Amino acid sequence: MPIINRVAEISKDVVAWRQHLHQHPELMYDLPQTAAFVAEKLRGFGCDEVVEAIGRTGVVAVIEGRSTASGKVIGIRADMDALPIHEEADVEFPSLVPGRMHACGHDAHTAILLGAARHLAETRNFDGTAVIIFQPAEEGGAGARAMIEDGLLDRFGIQQVYGLHNMVNLPVGQFALRPGAMMASTDKFTITISGRGGHAARPHEAIDPVVVAASLVMNLQTIAARNVDPLQSAVVTVGAIEGGEAFNVIPETARLVGTTRALDAAVRDLCQQRIETMTHQLCAAYGATADISYERGYPVVVNEPEATEILADTARDVGGMHSVDTDLTPVMGAEDFAYMLQERQGAYIFLGIGPSAPHHHPRYKFNDEAVPYGVSLWARLIERTMPLSA
Repeated sequence: MPIINRVAEISKDVVAWRQHLHQHPELMYDLPQTAAFVAEKLRGFGCDEVVEAIGRTGVVAVIEGRSTASGKVIGIRADMDALPIHEEADVEFPSLVPGRMHACGHDAHTAILLGAARHLAETRNFDGTAVIIFQPAEEGGAGARAMIEDGLLDRFGIQQVYGLHNMVNLPVGQFALRPGAMMASTDKFTITISGRGGHAARPHEAIDPVVVAASLVMNLQTIAARNVDPLQSAVVTVGAIEGGEAFNVIPETARLVGTTRALDAAVRDLCQQRIETMTHQLCAAYGATADISYERGYPVVVNEPEATEILADTARDVGGMHSVDTDLTPVMGAEDFAYMLQERQGAYIFLGIGPSAPHHHPRYKFNDEAVPYGVSLWARLIERTMPLSA
C-alpha cells in the first residue's frame, strides 16, 4: 500500500504546520509556543485526551480506536526542540528568531506526527490505543528521560514505542534502520591538568601542562586504535583545548574537553576506564596531576528485532518493497530516544529527505516532499499493529 490517500490530501496542512514551526524555533525545555501549538492542534483533531507538561514541556495525546478490545497500547514519539544556530539556508519560510533554527528537522518530526494524529483521530481504523508523544529537549537535555521520570510510559500504559528521524542524502521515499545497536552512546569528559607555571625561557623550572595536554591528546587516540576490538566501534575525540594566555608564560593548568561514542555498553565502560587510567598515569610521568570529570550522556539506541521488522514491513507498505534498507551501518551520533527503548520494546527508523547540508549545519534544509511518507508510516504502523477484526 503506497501513501495513504487521506494523508496525501492533508499533506499541504502538515507542510504548513512544519513551516510555521520552522519560523518559530524554541530551545530545549523552553517551548511555550511550540507546545501550545501542538496541544491546540491535538485538541482540534478530537483526541480523547491531551495532557501538557509531561517532562516539563512535553505534550501527550491519547487516541482510541473504534475498539480497544485488543488491549494494545502503542506509543509514537517526535521531538520538538530546535538548535542555537543562525540559519543560512535558502528557504521560503526561514527562522524568524536570530540565532535559532530547526537545523535537525525536529519541526518536521513534530508536523509529521501531528498529521498522523489527525488521520488516526478522524478514521480510528484500529483496535487499541495510540499514544502520541511530543518530547522536549532532545538536543542535549535528555527530554525523553524527563518524560519517563514524569511517568509517561506507566501513566499511559505504553507497551511499545517507536521513533523517527530524517536522514540527509537518503532519497525521499526511502527508509533505513537495523535491529540491535543503531546509534551510539555519547559521553563527555573534561580533563584539567595541573602543572607548575613559569617563564617560557626557563621551562626546566616548570611543569608544562600544555606539553602534557598535547601528549595526552595523541595518546587518547590509541584507545579506539589499540584497546577496542577492531570489530567493535568507538570514538574518542578531544573537541577543545585551553591553556595559557601569554606567548612567553608557561601556564599552571591546561584543560581538555571531549566526547566518547560507542555501540556497546562494555566498550563504553572500557573507554571511560582507559581515559581515566591513561590520563593519571601519563600526567604522573610528566610530574603533573589531573582532575577528570566524566559525564554519562545518552545510552546506545538499541532496536528490538521483532519491533524492527514490524516497522520495516510498515515502511515497505508505504514506500514499496525496495524502499527499506534493514542493514543500515550504525550511526555514531546519539539520540535520547534510547532511554525509551531501554524501558519498552520498540524501534527507531530513518526517513530519507534527499540531498541537504548536514544536520546541525546552518544551511540544513528539510525536504517537504518527505512529509507524506512519514505521516503514512505512523498511520499505517498503528493500523497494522492493532488491526480491527473483520
